[in-house]
Amino acid sequence: MKYIHIIYRLLIILLVAVSCELDNYDGPDASFYGSILDYETNEPIEQDIINGTQIEYIEHGFANPITQYMVIKNDGTFRNDLMFSGTYTMILVRGNFIPTDSMEIEVTSGNNERDFIVQPYIRVVDANIQKSGNKITASFKLDQTVTNTVKGIGLYAHPEPTVGQPMNIVKSEQTLNVVTNPETVYNLEIDLTANSNLLKPGKQYYFRVGALINVAQAKYNYAPAVRIGI
Repeated sequence: MKYIHIIYRLLIILLVAVSCELDNYDGPDASFYGSILDYETNEPIEQDIINGTQIEYIEHGFANPITQYMVIKNDGTFRNDLMFSGTYTMILVRGNFIPTDSMEIEVTSGNNERDFIVQPYIRVVDANIQKSGNKITASFKLDQTVTNTVKGIGLYAHPEPTVGQPMNIVKSEQTLNVVTNPETVYNLEIDLTANSNLLKPGKQYYFRVGALINVAQAKYNYAPAVRIGI
């Protein structure tokens, strides 16, 4: 029994030593952050946090590097505080803007701010979302930057500000399939009485309007979400 205890302790010491050796590497030393900006307005381009735009990046210096992804937030910003300094190949994927080329970016130790300037497919402008009687009404215009048709528009509701086409509890959508006129005012509404089991009186919800261009793999373009008590 005594020998068993000795062997057991030696095994523990060996495992601890190996563990310490394996973990003896420098940790992440860099932060990489910024915004996806409209090339004309210089404003962040609203996104979907679920299945929305991502930054795909590959770190140089490895024989078989893995592809990693950085999620873009709803407000068009991104941040990764767990990066290693070095050279990366980066590309924006699955966007709501004209695709960009991949680029090599040097990330140094410490803070690295980098904005990506792109051309959105659509700008949702002059958006006005409000409670009117027993309805949530939305009016807005669409400013297309490409000649493709607009597939459709939508008004979306959710308890969280991450509301959008892939994340909503109530929605009102309309199919268009047209090239829009920038002076046309579009109107959508959600009937609160008909949806009282989901949108409960006395509580607050986020509402957001968006439009989808007719381009393969394109994502919705949005106006900022609005919080409304019902």
